[in-house]
Amino acid sequence: MPSRVVVSWSSGKDCAWTLHTLRSRPDVEILGLLTTFNEAVDRVAMHAVRRTLVETQAAAAGLPLLAVPLPWPCDNDAYLERMAAAVREIRAAGATHLAFGDLFLEDVRRFRVDSLAGSGVEPLFPLWGTPDDTPGLAATMIRAGLRAIVTCVDPRQLPATFVGREFDESFLRDLPAGVDPCGERGEFHTFCHAGPMFARPTACRTGDRVSRDGFEFIDLVSA
Repeated sequence: MPSRVVVSWSSGKDCAWTLHTLRSRPDVEILGLLTTFNEAVDRVAMHAVRRTLVETQAAAAGLPLLAVPLPWPCDNDAYLERMAAAVREIRAAGATHLAFGDLFLEDVRRFRVDSLAGSGVEPLFPLWGTPDDTPGLAATMIRAGLRAIVTCVDPRQLPATFVGREFDESFLRDLPAGVDPCGERGEFHTFCHAGPMFARPTACRTGDRVSRDGFEFIDLVSA
């Protein structure tokens, strides 16, 4: 019997590649995508992508989207409470696993495992590896046709000028030494607008650039 999987969906390149990876496995059935939204602004938490764009993504992936509203500000207790309710919902719908696009941060993985303990839904980490794997992973994504825009930059780790750039070979070449090519340490976040996991691209263009809460963001609007 195949694993029945919901993909934790941030709208970025890693979750998109997770979906692509899982779709190549005959032992997996994808049930849908699960996204947390800042309910004050109706945007993806941290990535700051508009809900309308994520809904377009999900339609292009041919999958239903489960939106999980988070209060702002959101403490850990509120996050866990809202996520636990969402996990109960996907379990009731038949899900056996929740897949994450995490790459190598052990503390993040441990948090996922602990959060799902006893829920009846198991965590799945299809891209898991080491920091040495991410340069090859980033290059593989781009060669396969994945296209993404950098929507958020942590200027303490990466110059703010990188926000709004395409995640491509030029971007990877220009990254300063010590920055993970997939942004796994929070250096940057992306919105994936095209790739082999989608039936069609999500047409979008960059809008206003904003500095907020110590991060640099660029707005994306439907084109």
